[in-house]
Amino acid sequence: MGIRTTPTTPFAGQQPGTSGLRKKVTVFQQPGYLENFVQALFDVVHGVGQPATGLTLVLGGDGRFHNRTAIQTILRMAAARGYARVLVGQNSILSTPAVSAVIRRHSASGGIVLSASHNPGGPDGDFGIKYNGTNGGPAPETLTQAVYERTQALGSYTLSDAADIDLGTQGVQQMENTRIEVIDSVADHAAVLRSLFDFDAIRALFARGFRLRYDAMWAVGGPSAKAIIEGELGAPAGTVVHAEPLEDFGGLHPDPNPVYADDLVAHLMAADAPDMGAASDGDADRNMILGRGFIVSPSDSLAVLAAHARKVPGYQGGLAGVARSMPTSTAVDRVAKALSLPCYETPTGWKFFGNLLDAGRITLCGEESYGTGSDHVREKDGLWAVLFWLNLVAVTGQSVEQLVRGLWSEHGRCVYSRHDYDGIATERANALMAELRASLPTLGGTTVAGQAIAWADDFAYTDPVDGSVSQRQGVRVVLADSSRVVFRLSGTGTEGATLRVYLERHEPDASRHDVPAQEALAPLVALAEAVARIAHHTGMNAPTVMT
Repeated sequence: MGIRTTPTTPFAGQQPGTSGLRKKVTVFQQPGYLENFVQALFDVVHGVGQPATGLTLVLGGDGRFHNRTAIQTILRMAAARGYARVLVGQNSILSTPAVSAVIRRHSASGGIVLSASHNPGGPDGDFGIKYNGTNGGPAPETLTQAVYERTQALGSYTLSDAADIDLGTQGVQQMENTRIEVIDSVADHAAVLRSLFDFDAIRALFARGFRLRYDAMWAVGGPSAKAIIEGELGAPAGTVVHAEPLEDFGGLHPDPNPVYADDLVAHLMAADAPDMGAASDGDADRNMILGRGFIVSPSDSLAVLAAHARKVPGYQGGLAGVARSMPTSTAVDRVAKALSLPCYETPTGWKFFGNLLDAGRITLCGEESYGTGSDHVREKDGLWAVLFWLNLVAVTGQSVEQLVRGLWSEHGRCVYSRHDYDGIATERANALMAELRASLPTLGGTTVAGQAIAWADDFAYTDPVDGSVSQRQGVRVVLADSSRVVFRLSGTGTEGATLRVYLERHEPDASRHDVPAQEALAPLVALAEAVARIAHHTGMNAPTVMT
């Protein structure tokens, strides 16, 4: 074994987005591409030329194509950097919430997650990498910006010449002076979850014949779900489907929403449907919840969990507060107001919840993009959300649909939808947003497409903990009745740009709670087209995906 320094030149475009650096697999397969980014990361985290003496790194990924190869490269670079030990998931996999749990339980200095989350996998699919800090949460913008700047100045990278580590067997191996520990991919995360929920009550629920269908979408959530839901909680074998992590996710798009999890939706809409359905995404941090013949929106899911949190052991003491991303519906705001809880509105991106969680200002948080979580880790957590719902059903005796309708009955229904326009040429997407921003000073107080606009702005966020400011986080157009249309460009894609349009209207009239969302929101769709000229800028007459 020996340490080798290799000359390199910068790669353009290695700037992390909302959830790390994501590109096509073929981009990451370029010689030196991954090495450059990891070298820049280590240089920023530890200082240029400074070793990681005495520190522990956590490493794992969602099992997608190129994951195993990339893990071996990062292990060689960690050994060259002088880490005391690296905790790496068996078979190279650790779900994103599991990485956070391992960092926190083992007092690691940080962790690297290899994932493109809900993006497609396989040789022609997507790949990604992000860094989580010592709190277990995603790196802040200041760090990711510094990493990008370092990638553009890099002249070499360093790694060990050691042979590959055997990732298939748990145990300790050595690389240079670094102790490589191949750990159980489920154990630490499962221990955290076990401490929060009433497993006896959930076990009794399944014993009474309750039926769940959990679709792991051929992704990393499968082993955890099988171990806990079938293994510990006694759900019948086969409750967790598509449970084996596959490098191409079985050819599926591992995004738990009604469009891509259509097989699960079909099962829950069938005459012999199970009592509850659930799905998790590629790296198991997102979730979708369904009742029999009933789909729960992510915004409503967060609000239901907040409303009933005291019924679950881990939250019996109450909540310090709640938070949602700005585009997420205001359903949780209404629950928070009724419970006299602080409620924070942040930009999109889980990293913005981190300071609030660390400061003890919030306990639960969530995003409209099928992510919910709490202060147990510093990531959203798909399996946690499913167990939370199972716990509520077990202790309340209410069905999934009854719990959601109870929310609507008390607070009104926040009718909500997101329209995605994928694969837009970046310059055209930027032109749309620039034109929209330029119109903001004149929108307030006008009537457009028959809708009276009260005000409009470009959302900016000042972190109440550290005072950092994040500008240009999405354009909001708000009506006098509090209905909203929000426009932003997504930071999670790998090709072109995705325009996301979020639509929300509060409906207090119970007789209208079953009006289909797209019908109820049609006036806002017309408003969105009129103010943003979506068809003109994108050449698209309809969204790619509606959720």
